Amino acid sequence: MYNLEAVLKKYFGYDNFRKGQKEIIDSVVNGRDVVGIMPTGAGKSLCFQIPAIIFSGITIVVSPLISLMKDQVDSLREQGIEATYINSTLSEMEYMERIQGISVGDYKLVYIAPERLESEGFCRMLNQVEVSFVAIDEAHCISQWAHDFRPSYKKIGDFIKGFSKRPVVGAYTATATEKVKEDIVKLLELNCPKVYVTGFDRENLFFSVLRGEDNQNYILSYIEGHKEDTGIIYTATRRETESIYNFLLKHGIKAGLYHAGLSDREREEWQNRFAYDDIDVMVATNAFGMGIDKHNIKFVIHNNMPKNLEAYYQEAGRAGRDGGKSECILLFNARDVQLQSFFIEQSDLPQYRKEYEYEKLREMVDYCYTSKCLRKYILEYFGDTVDYEECENCGNCLDEGEFRDITLEAQKIFSCIYRMRERYGSGMVVDVLRGSQNKKLLSAGLNKLSTYGIMPEYSKRDLMNVINKLVADGYLKLTNDGYPVVKLTAKAVQVLKSKARVTMKVAKVKKAIKADNQLFNLLRTIRKQISEEEKVPPYIVFGDSSLKEMSEYMPINKEEFLSISGVGEIKYERYGERFLKGIQDYVEENNIQRGNFLKPIRSVDDNLKIKNEENKNAKTPSHYITYDMYCQGKSLEDIAKERNIILRTVEDHIVKCYMEGKELDINEFVPKEYMEIIKKAIYKVGTEKLKPIKDELPEEVKYFWIKLVMYQDKLETNENERVV
Repeated sequence: MYNLEAVLKKYFGYDNFRKGQKEIIDSVVNGRDVVGIMPTGAGKSLCFQIPAIIFSGITIVVSPLISLMKDQVDSLREQGIEATYINSTLSEMEYMERIQGISVGDYKLVYIAPERLESEGFCRMLNQVEVSFVAIDEAHCISQWAHDFRPSYKKIGDFIKGFSKRPVVGAYTATATEKVKEDIVKLLELNCPKVYVTGFDRENLFFSVLRGEDNQNYILSYIEGHKEDTGIIYTATRRETESIYNFLLKHGIKAGLYHAGLSDREREEWQNRFAYDDIDVMVATNAFGMGIDKHNIKFVIHNNMPKNLEAYYQEAGRAGRDGGKSECILLFNARDVQLQSFFIEQSDLPQYRKEYEYEKLREMVDYCYTSKCLRKYILEYFGDTVDYEECENCGNCLDEGEFRDITLEAQKIFSCIYRMRERYGSGMVVDVLRGSQNKKLLSAGLNKLSTYGIMPEYSKRDLMNVINKLVADGYLKLTNDGYPVVKLTAKAVQVLKSKARVTMKVAKVKKAIKADNQLFNLLRTIRKQISEEEKVPPYIVFGDSSLKEMSEYMPINKEEFLSISGVGEIKYERYGERFLKGIQDYVEENNIQRGNFLKPIRSVDDNLKIKNEENKNAKTPSHYITYDMYCQGKSLEDIAKERNIILRTVEDHIVKCYMEGKELDINEFVPKEYMEIIKKAIYKVGTEKLKPIKDELPEEVKYFWIKLVMYQDKLETNENERVV
């Protein structure tokens, strides 16, 4: 019988699964087809890698990009899991060697591109070995309604049907609308699949939209203010990619370049330099797309608006894959809309698809103009239910500017559109309001309307901004074609009748302040040395989040080191001693008194949840909020549910408050019959580590109880010393 947590800890170094992972994995290993829809960075890869370890046969992973295959295979090998890939980069000799290895069962996972399925010989060979599981990554590519449709994905369904013994099938993606989800199930012919949608929220990402910036100078200023961070600058065209790249080089920034106009060798070289931390910033078109498995990207700046929200969320989601706080900034300019409209018109899509793409583009534009919470806008777009109006973690929610009542201006605009019989676009509406002498306007007799020239004090740009915000906030709507007509909605009618008011504000974005961390930088140096020796990217050795935990908790022995998130037994055996020596030397050289190593035992996402709670309540420490709720008579379980954090985090808050002298009766938490045996275990083992104490006690005793009893004993000892 398999133990999923044991496999997770041994190979990947985590104590607990992220949201949805265990349920998906459990379904797969029990023979059930699945569809897993999880946001970028939520751990989709584990949902097919862990079943692959457990299954007796081979797992085939269909993946769209060569770079992703290589990164994941390198990472799996580092963790002691046999894996390989088959793609066009292999020589004939390498290809034959790997085919031989597959046929004799040398590998647990084999990554292939969908184009490989065109080879009848290759498919025939796979039918002769035990294939337990077929995992389709970026499964949305099978649907023509997806933002990144790939015809080659259509072959996967026939490939699966070709097996004499059908394997379990799992389809995984980060972005899928309801229509795309239906296509995935239908076109892959999944057998009564379990569909898991874990939610699209990436709580560690800070979203903001800036309009009217000098893009190049803003980007330079941002990078100079975040010199220790790694990031991506996305552009819409090759020309802009080259321009920003050269601009950054001129100002001494270690930047890279990536677009479809470069040769395969050049693109591979730039991607490798980025992966190995030899450059800090990659300037790229969306050719630098799926398959970027670099975990320490701290910012993604879009120099131009993407074509739709699916593309934007996937590209922005490449930031913060280590769970750390990261920024996603979109620099919007009205010409971006014209550029994306041009791309749609120049495409070979049929008219009904062009109308669909225009609708998606309009929703993207609305995101750029909305005054509402940006996170809420994104999540509701993907079908998540959001029960808050402000997330307190995006540019709109944290904007310090005051709302301005623009009801009168809105009524003038709505009245003008009504009198124009809702037959014209935004540009013509603006011209009428400003009293333009436009020939087309005059020949249509629009200068005779009562609303002609009633807003001459506004510039054309300002009025367009207001109209776009009114569209984004649902007062107006545009038709879905190359020449959209603006129309009123029911919300606008209520404003015209003076039954509702309209407010607006302009977002401001605060710049981050970073604290220095000497030990963290020392550990990064050690990681870089290992990376160069092993010829693997630094993040494959350890992610930034693991290094930050090491620098915070300073583990100095094997047991402590293994408790760090992302450290498994295999990685400890390979790298642990070098990192431990670095930490031990740092502690000794700086005469640091570590005290007890009391790192909380928590899941991968707990740190993130705690940080977000503290961000939301910056004036009141998070553990004090928990304590206040406890004093109101709420149970710890109710507090966890209400604050949307796990119970263990609430328990840690209670312990912290107890340590700080808050009034608590630990008898409310620790059963009386266990009090003495916990004390005896503490006296026997000592307080250096928690796990040896736990090992001395019955299985039902919680770490929470041990910590409370330990600190009660400390408080009593300190009190006795003061009395003496």
